Amino acid sequence: MQSEVVVSRSADSRNRQPSPSVDAVSLAIIEQLQEDGRRPYASIGKAVGLSEAAVRQRVQKLLDQGVMQIVAVTDPLTVGLRRQAMVGINVEGDLDPVADALTAMAECEYVVMTAGSFDLMVEIVCEDDDHLLETINKKIRTLPGVRSTESFVYLKLKKQTYMWGTR
Repeated sequence: MQSEVVVSRSADSRNRQPSPSVDAVSLAIIEQLQEDGRRPYASIGKAVGLSEAAVRQRVQKLLDQGVMQIVAVTDPLTVGLRRQAMVGINVEGDLDPVADALTAMAECEYVVMTAGSFDLMVEIVCEDDDHLLETINKKIRTLPGVRSTESFVYLKLKKQTYMWGTR
């Protein structure tokens, strides 16, 4: 298991106030935490020129504002989730009810509204092929408004990082 800082771009961000501005020092703190989510605040303080207490306050503010999350990231294979897929979904009518229903499904790890060939893209993580089939066939395709789906089953995951946060 690896701790990572994930800069939040969650679905509920549309209901928040305008995005808080993040200054250079906060970005440097985020970079330190992205390298090691368990790095001590005193060590981060030395790297960015702040006291331990000031780093603690800034980290709490970044968490409270929803700018970032500190989470443990696992490899799905090591916790019994052997099948992953990206599913493109076309919807008739309003996307929000379908996106909300997908967001509520435990198997859906990533739900995004898109422009292009699909209205929604959903990353699904399942125990096996039977679980994947059940999720697509019985849960997703039966949602009101879902017109069609196209599945892209992952054969091998080559890269997955959460390091985009301070570019």
